[in-house]
Amino acid sequence: MTEEQISELLAKYPWYEAARVAKSQSAPQRYTVDAEKIAEESEGEIISRFLRKGDYRIVAQEGEVEGDVLTEAEIDDEDDLVSEELAEIYLAQGLKSEAVEIYRKLSLLNSEKSVYFAEKIENIENNN
Repeated sequence: MTEEQISELLAKYPWYEAARVAKSQSAPQRYTVDAEKIAEESEGEIISRFLRKGDYRIVAQEGEVEGDVLTEAEIDDEDDLVSEELAEIYLAQGLKSEAVEIYRKLSLLNSEKSVYFAEKIENIENNN
């Protein structure tokens, strides 16, 4: 990998530690890993050490909160019927915002398909 490619990687992904190490060294070096030491550390300790090493913490900006982050679907009596078919009907009728809302609720209800629903939402929003 060229230095220019490494610089592009770091510009796109500043948290990418391997690229930062590669850029700081002219020739690749081999590192030894103590597997027993790593196995003794908990996930929390590894993550904490990583976060302390650099300025990688995500901190909320000051100011007003624009909206609440939902962890559960908010479904009231009017929303008893939430399905992909209903979202497709809304799309066929040109009711994009209603379809997006249905997909968001489905994403919260079916976390295993959240990536699928996120792609559906992105496609709707990009095809305005």
